[in-house]
Formats: sequence, C-alpha cells, structure tokens
Amino acid sequence: MPGMTLSALPARADAVVIGGGVIGTSAAYHLAEAGVNTVLLERGSLGGGASAHTAGMVRTYFPGNPGTGQMAVRSLNAYHDFARHTGSPLGLKRLGFMALFTDEQQIADFEAGHQAQQAAGVQVGLISAREAARLNPLINERAVLAAAWSPEAYHVDGLDIVRGYAAAARNHGARLFTHTPVTRIDDDNTVHTPQGSIKAGSIVCTAGPWSGEVASMASVDLPMRPHAIEMLFTDIPPAPHRELPMTLHATSGLRIRSWKDRILLAMGAPKDAETREAWLGRIAGHLGTLFPALDGIGLHRAWSGDFDASPTNTAFIGEHPTRRFLYAAGFTGAGLCQAPAAGEKLRDLLIAK
Repeated sequence: MPGMTLSALPARADAVVIGGGVIGTSAAYHLAEAGVNTVLLERGSLGGGASAHTAGMVRTYFPGNPGTGQMAVRSLNAYHDFARHTGSPLGLKRLGFMALFTDEQQIADFEAGHQAQQAAGVQVGLISAREAARLNPLINERAVLAAAWSPEAYHVDGLDIVRGYAAAARNHGARLFTHTPVTRIDDDNTVHTPQGSIKAGSIVCTAGPWSGEVASMASVDLPMRPHAIEMLFTDIPPAPHRELPMTLHATSGLRIRSWKDRILLAMGAPKDAETREAWLGRIAGHLGTLFPALDGIGLHRAWSGDFDASPTNTAFIGEHPTRRFLYAAGFTGAGLCQAPAAGEKLRDLLIAK
C-alpha cells in the first residue's frame, strides 16, 4: 500500500503527532525541521480525511474573522515559498474570492470590520454589483447590492500540500506511520496502537473531526462540534463559462466555483429536521435568484464528510495547562488556509516547553 510504513514503532519520541492530514503533516514538518524527534501516527492514509474533501481553495479573507485571516496570510506566504522549503512545487492557481451582499446590514458590517481585516494583512475591498458580475458573469446583478472582493484566493490540491509536507518531514528525520490508529493514551503519555506503543515527550493532536475523541483518551476536554458538509456538482452548464472566482452568498452560505467544465457548490448539509430534497430545493432557489443561468440545473453529490468545528468557528491551537498535550483543531473546513501557520504555532509552543 503506497505510503505504508512497515517498520516497528520506536519506543519513544519527543513529539507524537496524531493525525496525518494537512495540519498534522505541517506540524510534523515544522517540528522535525526544528530538530525535534518526531513520529506521526495516522489511522488511515495520509490526507485521507477532511484534507481530501475540500473545495481545494486557499484564501485570506474570512468575513468577520480577521484572526483567521491573519493565520491565512501567513500560510499563503508559506505556500508561495513551499517549493523552496519542502522541495515540492504547489500548483497555486489564482481565482479570487467574492462574498455577495444582498442586504444593507452586510455592507455596514463589512465596512465596520474593514480596518481590522487590513491590519491583519488581508487584501479585500468593496465592489459594486456591476463589478461583481464582470468578475463572475453568472451573477444576477439585480439580485446583489455589492460584494467584497479579495484577489488573494487560489486553487490548490490539498493532497499536494499533505504529500509535500510529509516528504519534507521524512527528509528531516520524522517517521510517519499510516494505518496506525491510536487506541489508548496513558497518563504518562504512552500512546497505544495495534502496531505497538510509543512514549511521547509531548502529544500533538491534529486529528480533525476526531480530535475530541483523541483528546478525551488523554483526559483533555476539547469541545469539538464536528458538522457535516456535502459538496455538489452541477450538470455541465448549457453555455460554456470561463474560470470563475469562488463566490459566497453571505446570507445563505452558498458557495460556488468552477470545477473543470462544471460548477462545484456547497451550502453545508441538510439541517436536523430537513429532508435532503428540501435542502436541495433551498439550494436551487438561491441558484435561480443569484445565478439565473444555473436555474433548474441538475445537482449531483460530489463528496461529503465531517469537518472539525469549534463552538466559535475559530480554530483551537494551544496546550493543556498540566500535561504535555498540544492540539490544533476546529478549522471548520479552512484547514488548508491555515496549515502552515498552525504548524509553526505548534512548533513554537512545543519548543518553548
């Protein structure tokens, strides 16, 4: 099996990273590069969880959340420099990111938060409905009041990031074990797996939607709220379209972007008491209003999965006050956008101990 490590687990390591997605491989790379004896344990294949099931976008503008934007700006700079650090080139393709405002309060909120976004290094500005329709010709100009436009948004393959970080981590001496689920964590930081046990100087929890379960094995409370998301493909639109920016409807959370000859879209998943048909009907209603060329178009499941979310939708990155247990979780689908900065933060926390 590609990427499978057959050698036995070492008896101990300075850092044991649990979770081999984009956050975990970033952590393993940054720790190993800093000279920390690092082992990564992944229960499946590298990048097989949420990292593989995203819209494949890195962006820096997060409406109402300049703290996440600051992490994303640091991370995008690292991605531009990725090949120099890891030896693996990333095919970043600029598409841009737009948030459509359909009521006056959204514009007022944007203007109130604009200075904080700029202070975080985020490039974003308010544009007219006409300018928005020029950037994305599918937009119904009459249905939109204005839009936020951030040119610094790129398509990237999340698995390229995972593979690049994993290879670079190994080059710096980290050992990565796939198909090695954690089954128990003792009070002395001994981590048990079906392949053996390893004593960790520090545990680094980067297990995505399963981070809450991993933390509870170590008697650490991480108040995670994983939530489902489903990505959809449209049928091939009747008229060919040029490559579109990722476009978010601020009111509903509907997001669309180009995906080869189709449109990829997401709007969460059905609510608790909502049927899938009712949810698809809500999506179709928004498509017909905002993007008339997509009115009535067929929708098909692309992929679905769980995202790790925190109660505030801002990632938890920190350490337990009394035991050597660090964590980075709750990225709410924006892990690709923050992975380099998250890895740096975990490294700095661990080295400072």
